[in-house]
Amino acid sequence: MIGNKGYRKYLKLSRGSVSIDKKKVQEEARFDGKWVLKTNTDLEPEQVALKYKELWQVEHAFRDPKSIFDTRPVYHQRDETIRGHVFCSFLAMALRKEQDRRLEQAGYNCEWADIKQDLKSLQETVVEDNGKRLAVRTQCVGSCGKIFQAAHVAVPPTMREM
Repeated sequence: MIGNKGYRKYLKLSRGSVSIDKKKVQEEARFDGKWVLKTNTDLEPEQVALKYKELWQVEHAFRDPKSIFDTRPVYHQRDETIRGHVFCSFLAMALRKEQDRRLEQAGYNCEWADIKQDLKSLQETVVEDNGKRLAVRTQCVGSCGKIFQAAHVAVPPTMREM
């Protein structure tokens, strides 16, 4: 516990022994179950909370595309690749934000995990039969149709000749 910075503040170190600082534990107990942010800005508490939430969304948006496309870990050697990586992550975040805005505007409340899963299940397969090529797509399930609708994009036909 001594090596852990989070726990170390609750310990009393004396010659040859370590004990729990009960006074410090009681002082910190007032924060139990509460969300505490410290800032050096002049923003109102509501604005601080909102900005923190936006920061969390940005961090999440940077992580999400990486895990969707299995691009982690990426070790950059040059400034150009770093800029490219940041640009692609920012673009993914901007597209996600626009998608959320359009869904909200259409009155849909969809969870990001459900959106990813439902879009991932939408597949198209090309089938060849007697010299004809047909594209066959899976059924739209869950929030999939809502996503297309909110984006003002037509759902591809279930079957089409190529």
